[in-house]
Amino acid sequence: MAHAKLVLIAAAAVLILCQIPRFANAQLRQNYYANICPNVESIVRDAVTAKFRQTFVTVPATLRLFFHDCFVEGCDASVIVASTGNNTAEKDHPDNISLAGDGFDTVIKAKAAIDAVAQCRNTVSCADILAIAARDVIALAGGPSYAVELGRMDGFTSTAASVTGKLPQPGFNLNQLTSLFAANGLSHSDMIALSAAHTLGFSHCSSFASRIYDFSPQNPVDPTLNRAYAAQLQAMCPRDVDPRVAVNMDPVTPRAFDNQYYKNLQQGMGLFTSDQVLFTDARSRPVVDSWAQSVAAFDQAFVAAITKLGRVGVKTGANGNIRRDCALFN
Repeated sequence: MAHAKLVLIAAAAVLILCQIPRFANAQLRQNYYANICPNVESIVRDAVTAKFRQTFVTVPATLRLFFHDCFVEGCDASVIVASTGNNTAEKDHPDNISLAGDGFDTVIKAKAAIDAVAQCRNTVSCADILAIAARDVIALAGGPSYAVELGRMDGFTSTAASVTGKLPQPGFNLNQLTSLFAANGLSHSDMIALSAAHTLGFSHCSSFASRIYDFSPQNPVDPTLNRAYAAQLQAMCPRDVDPRVAVNMDPVTPRAFDNQYYKNLQQGMGLFTSDQVLFTDARSRPVVDSWAQSVAAFDQAFVAAITKLGRVGVKTGANGNIRRDCALFN
């Protein structure tokens, strides 16, 4: 009798555990919109492709927007919300000021294309549109395509104050990077994979000026920098450079999503300290060396990492909604 009771209790406990969602992404799944807006992914892809044909900046801008969204309050499109008279939104925090307008425009245009289809109007979240668009720009730049998990709701809040301390900085060391990514449920390996987003896009000179002019009293130029590359950066970014001047993050294949990023690190050509440290620190160097050698291994790791990124802080049910305008709360 006692044994039977124990079996019943254990069975009930298993049942309860099975009913508790272990992750915030419990409702995320592929083909989430199959019965709601069945062509959503092709609609977004067409809009993103049209934007891509207008300007390549669409690629790094959209990808960076996705990162900056997910790292602050989760993947809820809160980074797209515009500031108002009584609220300074995420996008106007100093760490987000440099987000290129083409990323925002890509999501807004995809949203308009979706809402032009009667069945789809106001049924797809801005957060999901951004997640799909991020996948599409990676593929358009020659990177891997992958199935996107969908079902995110849009968040209810967006404040500049919430951004502070949430985004990786150019001067971060390995411990700081690992810690920040771990706070978002991302592993050491995920961090190294996602850092390769710097194989695309550009950076303003101010973000790395200290590495080429004022590294230390003994070494004005960071000794981990390739000397020829440092000289090249100094030529493009003189001390009194116009703050609008920007340089490619990847000096070799700036328009391709590839594993060149890791090959650059091996040559001392990581633009930021937070890039080069992945090679100079013995704890991460073996992974850099591995992915510099194998495109397939890198692609697989990146897809796994960006899928995990897309699950961070997801809003579900009553914790979010579907915005009629991605830049405004309903």
